[in-house]
Amino acid sequence: MNLNPTLIADHNAAGQTQHQRKLSPWTDSVEQAEAVIQKLVDFQIAIPSWALGTGGTRFGRFPGGGEPRSLEEKIADVGLLHALNRASGAISLHIPWDIPTDPQATKQLAASYGLAFDAVNSNTFQDQPGDLGDAQLSYKFGSLQHVDPAVRRQAIDHNIEVIKHGISLGSRALTVWLSDGSCFPGQLNFRKAFERTLSSLQDIYAALPDDWKVFVEYKAFEPNFYSMTVGDWGSSYLYANKLGPKAYTLVDLGHHLPNANIEQIVAILLNEGKLGGFHFNDSKYGDDDLTAGSIKPYQLFLIFNELIDGMDARQMNHAQDLGWMIDASHNVKDPLEDLLQSVEAIQLAYAQALLVDRAALDEARDANDVVRAQEILQDAFRTDVRPLVAEARLRAGGALNPLALFRQLGVRQQLIGERGAKTVATGL
Repeated sequence: MNLNPTLIADHNAAGQTQHQRKLSPWTDSVEQAEAVIQKLVDFQIAIPSWALGTGGTRFGRFPGGGEPRSLEEKIADVGLLHALNRASGAISLHIPWDIPTDPQATKQLAASYGLAFDAVNSNTFQDQPGDLGDAQLSYKFGSLQHVDPAVRRQAIDHNIEVIKHGISLGSRALTVWLSDGSCFPGQLNFRKAFERTLSSLQDIYAALPDDWKVFVEYKAFEPNFYSMTVGDWGSSYLYANKLGPKAYTLVDLGHHLPNANIEQIVAILLNEGKLGGFHFNDSKYGDDDLTAGSIKPYQLFLIFNELIDGMDARQMNHAQDLGWMIDASHNVKDPLEDLLQSVEAIQLAYAQALLVDRAALDEARDANDVVRAQEILQDAFRTDVRPLVAEARLRAGGALNPLALFRQLGVRQQLIGERGAKTVATGL
């Protein structure tokens, strides 16, 4: 569905007085408010095509109706999100779930919603039945690591095909996540699996255009539970270093063992010039793929604190030099509402981290004043930056309160009316 701009304007007019009352302490007395607002306007977070329908677990899936039945409808849904928050200006496709049959028409459709194409994602973690692909060999025992050269070749060719689709859409990055690993001791020779995977990745790397990046994603466990061939940031970093300057590590916030210090990982990867980007989500126990900031908002803030410190030290562009993407799964929430919540949580953490007094923090660290250093961080984290985020949306043409407007307009009910109550999103 297309969102009439007048509806957003009316919504903003109704909330303008209350918004200005909340914003005025910032604009009247806080020196860096304007700089923070502009950085928020520039900051865009890519929406994954697979997150637009109901996710689930191996125990069940509970679709809520009105889900996108095609790539075109997925693009329309991301366009709707972007119209509401003006911070979701890109879509990340998963191949072969979302193969563009007419790339030029797909690009034009996306552009009509103000969208670009972020990293394209390959899929060698499941066999592709029917019209999703023509894979003849199974990935049951791995893909790029497989002992059978024919299976490895199939997986390599798939990734190269994904690159071609990305080129046709104007994407400039490939994300490779592997389920490869083992479930039992003795099943796999770790050294040989590493070397086979590296050799396969080298073939994929050779197919990258000069202006492309490849993101090597890692995961501590699942679907294999004894070992994962790219099981942590260290192994991903090894692959990225061995592959070359176009290869980077991608950090998914749920792909760590419990209580991992993700902010330290981020700092080291940034320092080494090998952090490629993020899949944002949140977790309590493992790779839960929950709404960003819903479980550990302070951790999300600390991650952004290290990001800003590291990016500024390297004179990086916050909005353009890293890949900002969401990777979440929704089973009990409306997927579009959940994505609106995730985007705002990411913006809030980013804005809070921009407020950290870095000169004072450096002084506290140099003086070994642990209490002062903690207070500086927590002062920024405890600051209510929602007026700044809302002002950034307003200036960019979005809604002051995207979620409230989404519900007020009955968007999900309209989508059910257009698409049906039993529709299930393609892909997952």
